[in-house]
Amino acid sequence: MTDDPIQPVSRAVPDLAAEQVAQLKRLFPECVAEGRVDFDRLRATLGDLDALAPRDGYSFTWAGKQEAFRALQAPTHMTLRPAPEESINWDDTRHLFIEGENLEVLKLLYKAYYNRVKMIYIDPPYNTGNDFIYQDDFAQPRRAYLEKTGQMDAEGNRLVSNPESSGRYHSDWLSMIYPRLFLARQLLRDDGVIFVSIDDHEVHHLRLVMNEVFGEENFVATIVWEKVHTRKNSALYFSVSHDYILVYARTRQQKGGQPGWARNLLPRENTDAYQNPDDDPRGPWKPDPVYANNPYSADYRIHKPNGVQLGPPQGQYWRFSEDSWQRFVREGSVIWGNGDSYPMVKRYLSDVQDGLVPVTLFTREFAGDNATANAELDSLMGIDRLMDYPKPSLLIQRLMQIGTVPHSSDIVLDFFAGSCTTAQAVLELNGEDGGNRQFIMVQMPEPTDREDFPTIAAIGAERIRRVIARMNAEREGQLPLDGAADEDLGFKLFKLGPSTQKQWAPPAEDDVDALARQLAAFDDGLLPDASETDILYEVLIKEGYSPHASIQPLDTAGQRVYRIQEPDDADGRAFYACLEPRLAEATVDALPLERETLFVCRDTALDDSLKTNLSLRCVLRAL
Repeated sequence: MTDDPIQPVSRAVPDLAAEQVAQLKRLFPECVAEGRVDFDRLRATLGDLDALAPRDGYSFTWAGKQEAFRALQAPTHMTLRPAPEESINWDDTRHLFIEGENLEVLKLLYKAYYNRVKMIYIDPPYNTGNDFIYQDDFAQPRRAYLEKTGQMDAEGNRLVSNPESSGRYHSDWLSMIYPRLFLARQLLRDDGVIFVSIDDHEVHHLRLVMNEVFGEENFVATIVWEKVHTRKNSALYFSVSHDYILVYARTRQQKGGQPGWARNLLPRENTDAYQNPDDDPRGPWKPDPVYANNPYSADYRIHKPNGVQLGPPQGQYWRFSEDSWQRFVREGSVIWGNGDSYPMVKRYLSDVQDGLVPVTLFTREFAGDNATANAELDSLMGIDRLMDYPKPSLLIQRLMQIGTVPHSSDIVLDFFAGSCTTAQAVLELNGEDGGNRQFIMVQMPEPTDREDFPTIAAIGAERIRRVIARMNAEREGQLPLDGAADEDLGFKLFKLGPSTQKQWAPPAEDDVDALARQLAAFDDGLLPDASETDILYEVLIKEGYSPHASIQPLDTAGQRVYRIQEPDDADGRAFYACLEPRLAEATVDALPLERETLFVCRDTALDDSLKTNLSLRCVLRAL
């Protein structure tokens, strides 16, 4: 146990390996010793009594899989820096746009959003050989990010093309996607779902890696989306007209088992077939036949009021049991017809308005296509062909209708956000059905060749602004619907950036004086140009608070203290932070500190007496 009662604020998050070992230790303490897991003993504990025997079982691997695990386990030293001047409705909105490399961002979101996201949609690079993939630096994430954004010379990590001539064509793509999918699963709720767009280049590998990350038992479906309607006559073999969307649940709902993701029905849009020519008090209906091709075990004859008796037509079967048929007769839901014609049963609109079971074929009429997407983006931005192959917002809306609940503040995450089609889909679907979904968009500032929009992230952020402006214009002068929640037409923009805390590096000179100078530079652990706002957001994010946490300045005994509170926490979780160079004892005495209250301040702001006093009253952390 250390003699120092103060603990430092974390400079890197998250330590995934340590958290997973801690969870295993809680479940199987006999399998963890000195912080290390005895995997053979764990396997034996779980019933594999041949754990030590050689095995030839199935496994999925690729060149570089170990490096992908290292990229996943490496903590990030980055932070999210707020940009309220580039945001809309900063104080009230719950939508987020984060500009930054998505693996680093997912790690920063891990604590705050673990098991909180209802739906993820991503459209990752398809690995066609012409697009770009992310190559991850496992030891220097900050340097890798600076390189990827053009702030350093390209040495080590960078965005690179991945041609088929590469000896690691598929392996590099798998190493890129694996850690991001792994973290995505951690963010999903137990009743959450992920949709991943892909084409023929990597769909088979994506299915294998998602089986490994999510469990093949949680595979739900492969959706085929009709992306084009024109035949490409220059195609060598086939004119490809579709993409795929793989669907996996965080936990698939089992009959009689533990709850998991349950898909919604799609709303009915065309009810023209339902009429009410006889003024039936039960409302509009349409006639349904009483027989079908599928065999039913019931064996009975229908007796018409005119005395005609009917069995099912040759090769056909009754659609209903005899009890159901007699109920239809009693309720007056039968259209008998003339002579020996077969009767029909009324199918009431009120009985089927709950919706339609989704199918795995999404036609262009149902979900839009590439032409729809291009026209939508071009019209909104006023520029032709601003992006290659954007997705139509209708496609994402269809997925949200299946995967989210409108009025429950479901979080929708897209960490390959591109031009932010998903954000537009969330805003517009909320406007249509009165929903309260929240989006989190993550997009790297991948450079373009345009002066007006120098990065893909700039395109995405501006698209959100223009969608909000258009929706505000459409709602001008309209009265809000009774009982409807206030519509959230805003977003907070954050940018991934270097930590506000100094990061230790050994001195270039190998002598005692150089080491002493380096240590002296760390008397204050904060960078001299770091703003208080940036420091507070870094602290709150690394303490597991969301970027929506409120920061309330308090004038306490003449010093500025901040109260940071998580609005989504049922217990009203909060902590205090003071960034004054010297902390006054009167300030400490004026604060309502309790033993479990977290208090953060500069290490240099405390003398030994105050440090001891605070450590006895609260959880004390230093910057």
